[in-house]
Amino acid sequence: MSKQVIATDEAPAAIGPYSQGVRVGNLVFTAGQVGVDPVTQQVVAGGITEQTTRAFENLRPILEAGGSSLAQVVKATVFLKNMNDFAAMNAVYGSYFEREDAPLPARSTVEVARLPKDVLVEIELVAEV
Repeated sequence: MSKQVIATDEAPAAIGPYSQGVRVGNLVFTAGQVGVDPVTQQVVAGGITEQTTRAFENLRPILEAGGSSLAQVVKATVFLKNMNDFAAMNAVYGSYFEREDAPLPARSTVEVARLPKDVLVEIELVAEV
């Protein structure tokens, strides 16, 4: 299968040797997205709620550029700097996925020692096309 690189100006530019997303067959794999504004490339003000929201708003255009959407996500991986932020992250997460027309994706959530730019959360997705 061939790989199609996904790139959009509506999400933060890659800051290393990776793609914002890759489409392979009928699947889209996103790079992990954090709470960075795509225009300023700076971490958004606020805490876990604002950073989780921004991460999803960065993920949405990557999925769309790959021919998919949040409704088609089958797997999510969430990296938290502090597991005490789980409930607040989960509330935002749920607002993006709790729909009657689409089943909830599978998810893993892990606490990590540190994330890029010292953000509080990073999220990566796999979605069907």
